[in-house]
Amino acid sequence: MNEDIKDKIKGIIFGQAIGDALGLGTEFLTKKQVAELYPDGYDYYDQMVRDKHRKRWAIGSWTDDTDQFLCVLDSLIENQTIDELDIAKRFKHWLDSNGMGIGQTTYKVLTLPQYEKQPKKGAKLIWKIKKKSIAANGGLMRNSIIGTYKFWDTDEVIRNSISICELTHYDPRCKDSCAIVSSLIAAELNFQPISWDELNISLDGYDKRIKEYTISPNDKIENLRLDESDSLGYTLKALNAGIWSYYNSNNFRESLLKIILEGGDADTNGCIVGSLLGAKFGYKSIPSQWIDGLLGKDILEKKTAIYLEKLEHLMTSNQ
Repeated sequence: MNEDIKDKIKGIIFGQAIGDALGLGTEFLTKKQVAELYPDGYDYYDQMVRDKHRKRWAIGSWTDDTDQFLCVLDSLIENQTIDELDIAKRFKHWLDSNGMGIGQTTYKVLTLPQYEKQPKKGAKLIWKIKKKSIAANGGLMRNSIIGTYKFWDTDEVIRNSISICELTHYDPRCKDSCAIVSSLIAAELNFQPISWDELNISLDGYDKRIKEYTISPNDKIENLRLDESDSLGYTLKALNAGIWSYYNSNNFRESLLKIILEGGDADTNGCIVGSLLGAKFGYKSIPSQWIDGLLGKDILEKKTAIYLEKLEHLMTSNQ
Protein backbone atom coordinates (compact mmCIF):
# COMPACT_ATOMS: atom_id res chain seq x y z
CA MET A 1 0.00 0.00 0.00
CA ASN A 2 1.69 3.22 -1.10
CA GLU A 3 1.81 6.42 0.90
CA ASP A 4 -0.81 8.17 -1.25
CA ILE A 5 -3.38 5.49 -0.41
CA LYS A 6 -2.54 5.73 3.28
CA ASP A 7 -2.91 9.51 3.13
CA LYS A 8 -6.30 9.17 1.47
CA ILE A 9 -7.56 6.68 4.07
CA LYS A 10 -6.37 8.95 6.87
CA GLY A 11 -8.11 11.80 5.07
CA ILE A 12 -11.35 9.81 5.00
CA ILE A 13 -11.21 9.11 8.73
CA PHE A 14 -10.31 12.67 9.74
CA GLY A 15 -12.61 14.15 7.08
CA GLN A 16 -15.50 12.25 8.63
CA ALA A 17 -14.83 13.56 12.14
CA ILE A 18 -13.98 17.12 11.11
CA GLY A 19 -17.04 17.42 8.86
CA ASP A 20 -19.12 16.20 11.78
CA ALA A 21 -17.59 18.56 14.35
CA LEU A 22 -17.80 21.62 12.10
CA GLY A 23 -21.23 20.71 10.80
CA LEU A 24 -22.62 20.73 14.33
CA GLY A 25 -22.31 24.52 14.23
CA THR A 26 -25.05 24.85 11.59
CA GLU A 27 -27.03 21.66 12.21
CA PHE A 28 -30.83 22.15 12.10
CA LEU A 29 -30.47 25.79 11.02
CA THR A 30 -31.85 27.28 7.83
CA LYS A 31 -29.41 28.99 5.49
CA LYS A 32 -30.92 32.31 6.53
CA GLN A 33 -30.37 31.53 10.21
CA VAL A 34 -26.77 30.52 9.48
CA ALA A 35 -26.15 33.94 7.92
CA GLU A 36 -27.80 35.71 10.87
CA LEU A 37 -25.97 33.76 13.57
CA TYR A 38 -22.60 33.87 11.83
CA PRO A 39 -22.48 37.34 10.20
CA ASP A 40 -18.68 37.25 10.14
CA GLY A 41 -18.56 33.73 8.73
CA TYR A 42 -18.04 30.35 10.30
CA ASP A 43 -14.94 28.27 9.74
CA TYR A 44 -13.69 27.14 13.13
CA TYR A 45 -15.07 25.17 16.06
CA ASP A 46 -14.92 27.91 18.72
CA GLN A 47 -17.12 30.20 16.62
CA MET A 48 -20.01 27.82 17.20
CA VAL A 49 -23.17 29.27 18.72
CA ARG A 50 -23.64 27.63 22.13
CA ASP A 51 -27.40 27.16 22.15
CA LYS A 52 -29.33 24.43 23.94
CA HIS A 53 -28.63 21.87 21.23
CA ARG A 54 -24.96 22.58 20.55
CA LYS A 55 -23.76 23.08 24.13
CA ARG A 56 -24.34 19.37 24.80
CA TRP A 57 -21.02 18.78 23.02
CA ALA A 58 -17.65 20.29 23.88
CA ILE A 59 -16.03 22.62 21.35
CA GLY A 60 -14.32 20.53 18.68
CA SER A 61 -16.25 17.34 19.44
CA TRP A 62 -17.80 15.06 16.88
CA THR A 63 -21.35 13.78 17.35
CA ASP A 64 -23.25 10.50 17.12
CA ASP A 65 -22.41 10.19 13.43
CA THR A 66 -18.73 9.63 14.10
CA ASP A 67 -19.40 7.70 17.31
CA GLN A 68 -21.14 5.07 15.19
CA PHE A 69 -18.49 5.32 12.47
CA LEU A 70 -15.93 4.42 15.15
CA CYS A 71 -18.01 1.43 16.23
CA VAL A 72 -17.50 0.05 12.73
CA LEU A 73 -13.83 1.02 12.58
CA ASP A 74 -13.09 -0.52 15.98
CA SER A 75 -14.75 -3.75 14.90
CA LEU A 76 -12.65 -3.86 11.73
CA ILE A 77 -9.49 -3.27 13.75
CA GLU A 78 -10.25 -5.95 16.29
CA ASN A 79 -11.67 -8.62 13.98
CA GLN A 80 -10.00 -7.80 10.66
CA THR A 81 -13.21 -8.87 8.95
CA ILE A 82 -16.84 -7.77 8.68
CA ASP A 83 -18.49 -9.10 11.82
CA GLU A 84 -22.07 -7.88 11.71
CA LEU A 85 -23.06 -9.08 15.17
CA ASP A 86 -19.99 -7.50 16.71
CA ILE A 87 -20.81 -4.17 15.05
CA ALA A 88 -24.41 -4.44 16.24
CA LYS A 89 -23.21 -5.06 19.81
CA ARG A 90 -20.98 -2.00 19.58
CA PHE A 91 -23.91 0.13 18.41
CA LYS A 92 -25.98 -1.13 21.33
CA HIS A 93 -23.18 -0.56 23.83
CA TRP A 94 -22.70 2.97 22.53
CA LEU A 95 -26.41 3.68 22.99
CA ASP A 96 -26.41 2.29 26.53
CA SER A 97 -23.26 4.16 27.56
CA ASN A 98 -23.82 7.47 25.76
CA GLY A 99 -26.11 7.59 22.75
CA MET A 100 -26.28 11.38 22.65
CA GLY A 101 -27.71 12.67 19.39
CA ILE A 102 -29.03 9.30 18.20
CA GLY A 103 -31.58 9.44 15.39
CA GLN A 104 -35.12 8.14 15.78
CA THR A 105 -34.80 5.22 13.37
CA THR A 106 -31.56 3.98 14.92
CA TYR A 107 -32.99 4.35 18.42
CA LYS A 108 -36.12 2.39 17.60
CA VAL A 109 -34.09 -0.43 16.10
CA LEU A 110 -31.41 -0.61 18.81
CA THR A 111 -33.96 -0.69 21.63
CA LEU A 112 -35.84 -3.68 20.24
CA PRO A 113 -35.61 -6.87 22.34
CA GLN A 114 -32.99 -9.28 20.99
CA TYR A 115 -31.49 -6.62 18.74
CA GLU A 116 -27.95 -7.81 19.33
CA LYS A 117 -28.84 -11.34 18.26
CA GLN A 118 -30.98 -10.45 15.23
CA PRO A 119 -30.18 -6.86 14.24
CA LYS A 120 -31.28 -7.07 10.61
CA LYS A 121 -34.57 -8.67 11.58
CA GLY A 122 -35.17 -5.74 13.92
CA ALA A 123 -34.28 -3.15 11.31
CA LYS A 124 -36.58 -4.77 8.78
CA LEU A 125 -39.39 -4.91 11.35
CA ILE A 126 -39.19 -1.18 12.10
CA TRP A 127 -39.12 -0.44 8.37
CA LYS A 128 -42.25 -2.51 7.82
CA ILE A 129 -44.02 -0.97 10.81
CA LYS A 130 -43.39 2.41 9.23
CA LYS A 131 -44.96 1.12 6.00
CA LYS A 132 -41.59 0.98 4.23
CA SER A 133 -41.53 4.77 4.07
CA ILE A 134 -38.60 5.67 6.34
CA ALA A 135 -35.26 6.30 4.66
CA ALA A 136 -33.17 8.24 7.15
CA ASN A 137 -29.49 9.04 6.70
CA GLY A 138 -28.27 7.16 9.79
CA GLY A 139 -26.80 4.32 7.76
CA LEU A 140 -25.00 6.64 5.37
CA MET A 141 -23.47 8.93 7.99
CA ARG A 142 -21.23 6.15 9.39
CA ASN A 143 -20.62 4.32 6.12
CA SER A 144 -17.46 5.80 4.62
CA ILE A 145 -15.00 3.53 6.42
CA ILE A 146 -16.48 0.57 4.53
CA GLY A 147 -15.21 2.09 1.30
CA THR A 148 -11.69 1.59 2.63
CA TYR A 149 -11.98 -2.04 3.76
CA LYS A 150 -10.77 -4.32 0.94
CA PHE A 151 -11.08 -1.31 -1.36
CA TRP A 152 -9.36 -3.29 -4.10
CA ASP A 153 -12.51 -5.43 -4.43
CA THR A 154 -15.35 -3.06 -5.34
CA ASP A 155 -18.00 -5.77 -5.38
CA GLU A 156 -17.15 -6.71 -1.80
CA VAL A 157 -17.14 -3.06 -0.77
CA ILE A 158 -20.69 -2.70 -2.09
CA ARG A 159 -21.87 -5.91 -0.40
CA ASN A 160 -20.35 -4.87 2.90
CA SER A 161 -21.77 -1.34 2.82
CA ILE A 162 -25.27 -2.69 2.17
CA SER A 163 -24.92 -5.34 4.85
CA ILE A 164 -23.83 -2.91 7.57
CA CYS A 165 -26.53 -0.43 6.58
CA GLU A 166 -29.09 -3.20 7.14
CA LEU A 167 -28.12 -3.39 10.81
CA THR A 168 -30.31 -0.33 11.41
CA HIS A 169 -31.69 0.96 8.09
CA TYR A 170 -33.46 -1.47 5.78
CA ASP A 171 -34.93 0.78 3.11
CA PRO A 172 -33.34 0.21 -0.33
CA ARG A 173 -32.68 3.95 -0.66
CA CYS A 174 -30.53 3.79 2.47
CA LYS A 175 -28.65 0.72 1.30
CA ASP A 176 -28.08 2.09 -2.18
CA SER A 177 -26.89 5.43 -0.77
CA CYS A 178 -24.22 3.58 1.19
CA ALA A 179 -23.23 1.52 -1.85
CA ILE A 180 -22.81 4.63 -4.01
CA VAL A 181 -20.65 6.57 -1.55
CA SER A 182 -18.54 3.49 -0.76
CA SER A 183 -18.00 2.94 -4.49
CA LEU A 184 -16.79 6.52 -4.96
CA ILE A 185 -14.36 6.13 -2.06
CA ALA A 186 -13.03 2.76 -3.21
CA ALA A 187 -12.54 4.13 -6.72
CA GLU A 188 -10.45 7.00 -5.34
CA LEU A 189 -8.28 4.56 -3.39
CA ASN A 190 -7.74 2.56 -6.58
CA PHE A 191 -6.84 5.78 -8.45
CA GLN A 192 -9.73 5.18 -10.83
CA PRO A 193 -12.19 7.93 -9.88
CA ILE A 194 -15.72 7.60 -11.20
CA SER A 195 -16.77 10.43 -13.50
CA TRP A 196 -20.18 12.08 -13.16
CA ASP A 197 -21.29 10.54 -16.48
CA GLU A 198 -20.25 7.09 -15.28
CA LEU A 199 -22.02 7.54 -11.96
CA ASN A 200 -25.15 8.89 -13.62
CA ILE A 201 -25.36 5.82 -15.85
CA SER A 202 -24.78 3.50 -12.88
CA LEU A 203 -27.71 5.07 -11.00
CA ASP A 204 -30.02 3.15 -13.35
CA GLY A 205 -29.00 0.02 -11.44
CA TYR A 206 -30.21 1.36 -8.09
CA ASP A 207 -33.61 2.16 -6.62
CA LYS A 208 -35.33 4.34 -9.23
CA ARG A 209 -36.08 7.06 -6.68
CA ILE A 210 -32.36 7.81 -6.41
CA LYS A 211 -31.90 8.94 -10.00
CA GLU A 212 -35.17 10.86 -9.87
CA TYR A 213 -33.94 12.75 -6.80
CA THR A 214 -30.30 13.29 -7.72
CA ILE A 215 -29.39 16.67 -9.19
CA SER A 216 -26.59 17.29 -11.65
CA PRO A 217 -23.30 18.74 -10.37
CA ASN A 218 -23.94 21.48 -12.93
CA ASP A 219 -26.92 22.68 -10.89
CA LYS A 220 -26.55 25.37 -8.25
CA ILE A 221 -25.96 24.38 -4.64
CA GLU A 222 -29.25 26.06 -3.70
CA ASN A 223 -31.06 23.35 -5.67
CA LEU A 224 -29.95 20.82 -3.05
CA ARG A 225 -32.34 22.55 -0.61
CA LEU A 226 -30.34 21.14 2.29
CA ASP A 227 -32.21 23.21 4.87
CA GLU A 228 -35.64 22.11 3.66
CA SER A 229 -37.45 21.11 6.86
CA ASP A 230 -39.72 18.40 5.48
CA SER A 231 -36.80 16.35 4.08
CA LEU A 232 -34.29 16.94 6.86
CA GLY A 233 -32.47 13.70 7.60
CA TYR A 234 -33.46 12.04 4.32
CA THR A 235 -30.76 9.69 3.03
CA LEU A 236 -31.07 10.95 -0.55
CA LYS A 237 -30.67 14.53 0.64
CA ALA A 238 -27.38 13.59 2.31
CA LEU A 239 -26.33 11.53 -0.70
CA ASN A 240 -26.96 14.50 -2.98
CA ALA A 241 -24.83 16.72 -0.74
CA GLY A 242 -22.00 14.22 -1.05
CA ILE A 243 -22.26 13.73 -4.80
CA TRP A 244 -22.65 17.43 -5.60
CA SER A 245 -19.72 18.42 -3.43
CA TYR A 246 -17.48 15.61 -4.69
CA TYR A 247 -17.86 16.70 -8.31
CA ASN A 248 -17.72 20.43 -7.58
CA SER A 249 -14.73 20.42 -5.23
CA ASN A 250 -11.47 22.22 -5.84
CA ASN A 251 -10.04 21.81 -2.35
CA PHE A 252 -11.02 20.37 1.01
CA ARG A 253 -11.64 23.54 3.00
CA GLU A 254 -13.81 25.56 0.63
CA SER A 255 -15.85 22.58 -0.50
CA LEU A 256 -16.66 21.38 3.01
CA LEU A 257 -17.63 24.84 4.23
CA LYS A 258 -19.83 25.41 1.20
CA ILE A 259 -22.01 22.46 2.24
CA ILE A 260 -21.96 23.21 5.97
CA LEU A 261 -23.04 26.83 5.47
CA GLU A 262 -26.21 25.61 3.73
CA GLY A 263 -27.50 24.42 7.12
CA GLY A 264 -29.95 21.54 7.48
CA ASP A 265 -28.60 18.25 8.79
CA ALA A 266 -25.17 19.79 8.48
CA ASP A 267 -23.17 17.45 10.72
CA THR A 268 -24.26 14.40 8.73
CA ASN A 269 -23.77 16.18 5.43
CA GLY A 270 -20.38 17.26 6.74
CA CYS A 271 -19.42 13.67 7.57
CA ILE A 272 -20.26 12.42 4.11
CA VAL A 273 -18.70 15.34 2.26
CA GLY A 274 -15.64 15.36 4.54
CA SER A 275 -15.02 11.67 3.90
CA LEU A 276 -15.38 12.03 0.14
CA LEU A 277 -13.10 15.05 0.07
CA GLY A 278 -10.62 13.20 2.26
CA ALA A 279 -10.58 10.38 -0.28
CA LYS A 280 -10.17 12.82 -3.16
CA PHE A 281 -7.58 15.22 -1.73
CA GLY A 282 -6.04 13.28 1.17
CA TYR A 283 -5.24 14.06 4.78
CA LYS A 284 -2.52 16.53 3.79
CA SER A 285 -5.19 18.78 2.24
CA ILE A 286 -7.08 19.27 5.53
CA PRO A 287 -6.37 22.62 7.24
CA SER A 288 -4.08 22.07 10.23
CA GLN A 289 -6.25 24.22 12.52
CA TRP A 290 -9.17 21.85 11.97
CA ILE A 291 -7.00 18.87 12.85
CA ASP A 292 -5.37 20.51 15.86
CA GLY A 293 -8.67 21.75 17.30
CA LEU A 294 -10.44 18.41 16.97
CA LEU A 295 -11.09 16.80 20.34
CA GLY A 296 -10.08 13.17 20.10
CA LYS A 297 -7.42 13.91 17.50
CA ASP A 298 -4.92 11.66 19.26
CA ILE A 299 -7.47 8.84 19.42
CA LEU A 300 -8.05 9.08 15.69
CA GLU A 301 -4.31 9.14 15.02
CA LYS A 302 -3.83 5.93 16.98
CA LYS A 303 -6.81 4.14 15.46
CA THR A 304 -5.80 5.19 11.95
CA ALA A 305 -2.26 3.87 12.39
CA ILE A 306 -3.47 0.51 13.68
CA TYR A 307 -6.10 0.18 10.96
CA LEU A 308 -3.64 1.00 8.18
CA GLU A 309 -1.21 -1.60 9.50
CA LYS A 310 -3.86 -4.30 9.61
CA LEU A 311 -5.32 -3.32 6.23
CA GLU A 312 -1.87 -3.43 4.64
CA HIS A 313 -1.31 -6.91 6.06
CA LEU A 314 -4.69 -8.02 4.69
CA MET A 315 -3.88 -6.54 1.30
CA THR A 316 -0.53 -8.35 1.19
CA SER A 317 -2.02 -11.68 2.20
CA ASN A 318 -4.65 -11.42 -0.54
CA GLN A 319 -2.11 -10.85 -3.30
